[in-house]
Amino acid sequence: MIDDVRRLRVMGAGVRGARIVERVLPAPLDVVWAVMGDLEGGFGSFQPDMRSVRVLRRDGDRVEALARSRYGFRARLHGVLRPGWCWLQSRFLVIGMAAVDEGGSTRVALTGGVRVPGRAALVPFGTRRELEQAMARLAERLTRPGSAGTDGPPPG
Repeated sequence: MIDDVRRLRVMGAGVRGARIVERVLPAPLDVVWAVMGDLEGGFGSFQPDMRSVRVLRRDGDRVEALARSRYGFRARLHGVLRPGWCWLQSRFLVIGMAAVDEGGSTRVALTGGVRVPGRAALVPFGTRRELEQAMARLAERLTRPGSAGTDGPPPG
């Protein structure tokens, strides 16, 4: 059976211009996914371009959400969100996230970017840099004292 990170690699391979960034984070899957899968909270804390995401509708693992970027753009996203897997897209945006257990740590994969309407393609400019930044922010959030993925109260 194919795991969710491998599935994301396959999905990314089918989208021209898509880049995938992977990293093993030193936190358990449930802690990592509590941040990644929280579209209205944790997701915006590590995605550099997101100002806010509001879930409009959920039906099982199907989700519809309204995303607003830091630059004022809006996107109505449709897709699937379940533990360890997220694939959302709008007319102009694709977001893909996956996470799998690696013996107490978690392998995370991210992809996404601005979509070329009517084609299975992403605009490749700046995509890898933004994905790397998102991954670094996620790792930092999980290891910061008082944040998800750590023990103990916040400093202060």
